[in-house]
Amino acid sequence: MNNAATDLSALPATNLLRLIWLASPALPVGGFSYSEGLEAAVDAGWVTDEAQAGQWLIDQLQLSQARSDLAVLVQAVPAWRERDFERVRQLNAWVLQTRESAELRLQSEQMGRSLLEWLRNDAQAHELPLTQCADLPPSYPVAFALAASLSTATPRDIALAFAFGWAENMMQSAIKTVPLGQSAGQRILAKLARAIPAAVEQALSTHDDDRQSFSPMLAILSSQHEIQYSRLFRS
Repeated sequence: MNNAATDLSALPATNLLRLIWLASPALPVGGFSYSEGLEAAVDAGWVTDEAQAGQWLIDQLQLSQARSDLAVLVQAVPAWRERDFERVRQLNAWVLQTRESAELRLQSEQMGRSLLEWLRNDAQAHELPLTQCADLPPSYPVAFALAASLSTATPRDIALAFAFGWAENMMQSAIKTVPLGQSAGQRILAKLARAIPAAVEQALSTHDDDRQSFSPMLAILSSQHEIQYSRLFRS
């Protein structure tokens, strides 16, 4: 935990601000429009209050994010920096192949594509190998790794930012779907913030053979969400 804090404090201001920018829900990549199955869980009566919403998201962070997207992210950052495009393609293919429903795959593809479009308008993006993305439909964690690779931040720092951005979007989803008040949302976000460092450490120690995206009930809920009668979110 102390290492993560030390790394962030040593970052130049411009690099730290870039991570904050990339993690912001205000970034126009559409993260606010997805609930990742939470809306379906609320509709099914499995998540009905603050405590259940908080536990649902903690479980999703530990059982899904840490073992899949965060694990891919921390490996994709050095691959982009080293211009190891074959490794990037392998990681990207793994993400897309392991999405357990069409909705979850659509989310990763759409957010990755939108982040690339944003990068093309970024004044610093000329330093990035964007031409290598022409034949690569980038998943969101791989595109995020590309965007963050421009900074001097460590993979740990980048994963912390990515995870907190995910947590903010999911907290907002909980507020709208359960529904909850803003104070309840902030308490949920505080719980997620305390759990994120351990999830990032798990991701950093996850090798290719250990990486997994296996959340059967989440996949079922995501599939059910597709035909849900009334929806606020795209997943």
